[in-house]
Amino acid sequence: MRKYKRIIMLLVVMTALFCCFSTTAFAFSESDAQSAVDSAGKEAVAGNVFIWFLCAVAFLKVSQKIDSFMSSLGINVGHTGGSMIAEAMIAARGFTAVKNFGSAFTGRGVRGAPGTAGSAGAKGAAGMAGMAGAMGAMSGGLAGVVSRQFGSSAVKQATGQSSGGLGGRMFNSSMEKGGDFANNVIGSIARGNVNTTGTMTGETAVKAFHSYMGHTGQADAPSFSAVEIGGGRISGVETTVENPNGIEFGMYNADQYMAPEGDYSTVKAVDGSKWYKQYAADTVEKTPYMAPDGKIAYNESIVQKLPRMPHRKDKV
Repeated sequence: MRKYKRIIMLLVVMTALFCCFSTTAFAFSESDAQSAVDSAGKEAVAGNVFIWFLCAVAFLKVSQKIDSFMSSLGINVGHTGGSMIAEAMIAARGFTAVKNFGSAFTGRGVRGAPGTAGSAGAKGAAGMAGMAGAMGAMSGGLAGVVSRQFGSSAVKQATGQSSGGLGGRMFNSSMEKGGDFANNVIGSIARGNVNTTGTMTGETAVKAFHSYMGHTGQADAPSFSAVEIGGGRISGVETTVENPNGIEFGMYNADQYMAPEGDYSTVKAVDGSKWYKQYAADTVEKTPYMAPDGKIAYNESIVQKLPRMPHRKDKV
């Protein structure tokens, strides 16, 4: 009986919240906005929109808590989100809308609302400019949170640390098209610290390298294997018509490494970063062995080997 009472109470709370938030604010037109400004003032209208937005975010959190509690009672409910990513996306859109809302009124306030003095309009514009500036800062902060959430999940997906969630799915979709989102994530891993960011390997690294170097959609692009990306370095095996058996290559970020010794070329990734690229070269390799007279001798052979890795600039 207690269980059913709690369920009924939850349904009542949910109904009340739904009624509170199901208003005509979603059908807010430009004429309605101007009427509200004329009657209540620009600062009041902007404040109301901001308060409505905070209530919307609070409603998301309350709904999530209610769903979690009902799930603990064994009742199947719609999932409102288990992470902050979806909520941050909604919040970011809300901040953008409020920012644009304030910016629109700021422009009108400079000219002065109909029937008001120019000084009053200027005062209102100054107030709205301050509001718009504050909202702009808050929007940037929340956008940063969203960016970090998506970037973090995408990096985990790319480095194999986890499935990546929504950010990981976005990364895979963007990488297939050579999109900016994926290339920015790949670039952050390529130039990042191996201990904190990790590295990309396997088939994901091969696809990522194609995308990062702008090869997506190119029929004559080389094929790659054994690619590893991270720590300012990219290595792998490149197969072309000239090297059908594959040749090992190494790439070093020009901002992090000194120019390498020997022959090298400078290539540019799609994000504008520059990389020194070297291929394996014929090198004499000596293998020691014990000669019949008891002395150490060497078997010499020619193998393809990458030149010595250049020095990092932060360690010179």
